[in-house]
Amino acid sequence: MTTVSTPSITGAELLLRDFSLEMTGKDTPKLQVTAESLPVGTRINVTYLGNEDLPLRREAARSVRSLGLNPVPHISARRLESQERLEEFLAALREDGTQQSVFVVGGDPTHPHGPYTDSMAVIRTGLLKQYGVTHVGMSGYPEGHPNIPDEALWAALEEKSALLAAEGLEGDIITQFGFDAEPVLRWTAQLREREIHWPVRVGVPGPAGVRRLLSYAARFGVGTSTSIARKYGLSLTNLMGTAGPDRFIRALAAGYDAATHGEMKLHFYTFGGLSATSTWIDEFRTTEGLK
Repeated sequence: MTTVSTPSITGAELLLRDFSLEMTGKDTPKLQVTAESLPVGTRINVTYLGNEDLPLRREAARSVRSLGLNPVPHISARRLESQERLEEFLAALREDGTQQSVFVVGGDPTHPHGPYTDSMAVIRTGLLKQYGVTHVGMSGYPEGHPNIPDEALWAALEEKSALLAAEGLEGDIITQFGFDAEPVLRWTAQLREREIHWPVRVGVPGPAGVRRLLSYAARFGVGTSTSIARKYGLSLTNLMGTAGPDRFIRALAAGYDAATHGEMKLHFYTFGGLSATSTWIDEFRTTEGLK
């Protein structure tokens, strides 16, 4: 993969080109307003939650597509009860024309609901390509995973990358969110050293309440020491406040080197709401002179 570096373009501008966001099926009614502030073709990941059914997920992906945006439906491996359910989902996406890009994740359940223990098990079926998928997103964990050793995470990424390449599928990696840019930059450099050259979409929390951000951080094993919190702009003494990722993005942009880190973009987790996140991005791009 060829990396293009243009000296006249700032790091923040490179990172914010082709950014992506995340939504749930329940966000569909708000999508029309949100879409007005997003560039045409923006990738919108549609999550696969346990309390949302196929019609809701399907309608969300269709709505994204109808608004000139690119849907990326999630497939949660451990939530799938059977191969039949997987094929039902893929067939529905194909029928709607929303199957081109998917994001495959292990999912939250501790014990699988069916035959798929992790995302690799779904990829190995060969069903993704069979149903018209051409691009597959994978998870990355710059700060590690609370329940999986680092070497197991690296081995899984290497194997998934090889599997996708063997099937002629494109891919990218969406990282877990964090509050410190340094681990992300180190991890991405290590990724390239291991000859994994898929684009990396760095997970960024959209603006949200401090209490909510810290709650998600505790759930996913994200570092929130006093020094990290201060660096990000979180107030550990004012949990009623809100925080946005402006400092994080500026720090990431300052440390980003295309030759070392390859292709990097931003992926926004909309903890504070889809509309609030899209508005924040629009305002940040204006403030930074990126529009």
